[in-house]
Amino acid sequence: MDDTTWLRVHQLRNWLDAHADPELSGDVRLWRVLKIGEELGEVAEAMHGATGANPRKGASHTWDDVHTELCDVIVTGMIALATCTPDAEKLLDERLRRLVDRVTWS
Repeated sequence: MDDTTWLRVHQLRNWLDAHADPELSGDVRLWRVLKIGEELGEVAEAMHGATGANPRKGASHTWDDVHTELCDVIVTGMIALATCTPDAEKLLDERLRRLVDRVTWS
């Protein structure tokens, strides 16, 4: 990941923070984590549409739609992580290293 990726994630998080509804009750971390589930649902919808799996709707999406929605899930997850901890970049990097180590040592 290049240096601009996390810069952009923080810009998006800051924009969300600045435009949050003050009437919204509860912890913003909860809403950011739950947003991942919403985005996952959009990936599922795009997959159904790209494969034509829903006979009522047919081919309503493209594989480009699936790719875009997958990117939205990733970015949403990064924003949620950055909202939950100031060490988001370090934590993600460490987790990726552990995952790679686990599969390369087997």
